[in-house]
Amino acid sequence: MTTRVLLTGFEPFDGASSNPSIDAVELLADERLPAIDIVGRALPVEFAAGAQRLRELIAQCEPDVVVCVGLASGRNEVSVERVAVNVADARIPDNGGAQPVDEELVAGGPAAYFSTLPIKSAVLAARAAGVAAGISNTAGTYVCNAAMYHALDATQGSGTRAGFIHVPDVYAQDSVLSLEDVVTALRAIVTASAEVRSDAVHPMGAEH
Repeated sequence: MTTRVLLTGFEPFDGASSNPSIDAVELLADERLPAIDIVGRALPVEFAAGAQRLRELIAQCEPDVVVCVGLASGRNEVSVERVAVNVADARIPDNGGAQPVDEELVAGGPAAYFSTLPIKSAVLAARAAGVAAGISNTAGTYVCNAAMYHALDATQGSGTRAGFIHVPDVYAQDSVLSLEDVVTALRAIVTASAEVRSDAVHPMGAEH
């Protein structure tokens, strides 16, 4: 039985000419994984247009798993996000010029959603593949968090698993990871998300 995975990355933003999230997604989508059909797509870095595009893709693709990927400059590992919050609080305008402050993403929606991916198994799979990875307990309040929230909101009650992965800026001069490392981690995470039925029990709690 083949598992269909919708894998999304983001277009460049904030004046950058590239975004490693969509670069890695496109590379992985070109691969053939056993019993996994990957549909790789780019999302605009815009609160409204990004949410609409993601919801359209979920409706069109009818995926078993949704894995959204975004850039988190300053991190030095691949981060599997645990929770998305129902708030948009943008430090900078999105690519469409919108800069919401303390606004709900979905009016009247739940305050937060937990990832429905097997997040600890995903982290362990990435580590086993040789890439630094960990659990993150905040996806921020920008478009990445918005994508995660909308993916989870759109898949509630459907049986489709959904979640978000933050990747470091591998194009930065001081990056400890390469684009190939990110692709390796995503491959392991996608595979775990498709295959693992019950998440690993492993201590990964934050100290603060």
